[in-house]
Amino acid sequence: MFTGIVEAVGKIAALDSGRDSVRITVSAARIAEDVAIGDSVAINGVCLTVVEIMAPQVSFEAVYETLRRTTLGQRRVGETVNLERALKADGRFGGHIVQGHVDGTGRIASIRPAGDSWFVYVEASPELLRYVVTKGSVCVDGISLTVMDADDKAFSLSIIPHTWENTTLKDWRAGDSVNIETDIIGKYVEKLMGGQWGAPGGGRGVTLDLLARSGYIETQPEPEASKRW
Repeated sequence: MFTGIVEAVGKIAALDSGRDSVRITVSAARIAEDVAIGDSVAINGVCLTVVEIMAPQVSFEAVYETLRRTTLGQRRVGETVNLERALKADGRFGGHIVQGHVDGTGRIASIRPAGDSWFVYVEASPELLRYVVTKGSVCVDGISLTVMDADDKAFSLSIIPHTWENTTLKDWRAGDSVNIETDIIGKYVEKLMGGQWGAPGGGRGVTLDLLARSGYIETQPEPEASKRW
C-alpha cells in the first residue's frame, strides 16, 4: 500500500521490450539505497515489483496489461517519473490510501498559475469521475492530491509550490495523459450499497431496511392516515 506522497523523482534509464512485457530501469539513488528484490514501488502511481538493483538504478517488469491500462507504455528513455516505496507499518500516513492499481487514464486539459500555486484541470471518463468528489482525494501519476472541484467532465486541482517542485508536475503540459486512481473507499461503499463496482446482482447490498433490521437506525412509525389506506 502507498499514500501518494512522492519520495523521489527518477529518470528512465532504459526500456527493454520482451515478448509480452517491458523491463523499466529507473535511475533513483534514494530509492535504490533502501529497496530489495521483490519490494513494491509505485512508478507514476503504478505498483511494480523490483526485479534487479544496480545502484543507483532499479529495474522493474511491466506486463502487457499494465502497459495497456496505464501511461507507462507511453514513457520514453530520459523522462522523469514519480517514485514511492510501499508504506512501512510504522510510517506516517501523509496522503490517502493508494493501492497502486490505476483505474484509468485522464488528460491534462489546462494548467495555469494562480499566485504562488497552480490550477490544473484534468479531463476523465464518467466511469472515473463518479468516484471523484469535491474536497476528496485522488491519486494522479502517483501524487495524492485534493480535488478542488469536480463535475461530469473534469476535476480541478490546486497545486502548492512544494508539490510542484518535488514531483513531475512541473513537467506536465496540456494534452498529456496521466494515471488516475480514485479513492478505494468510494468503490467499497458503492459495492456494499449494491452499486456497479464489481458487484454482481446489484441491489442486494446495504439498504436502509437492512440497517433498520440490524438495529443501526430506528424506523419511524407510519402516520395514522397512511394506516387507514
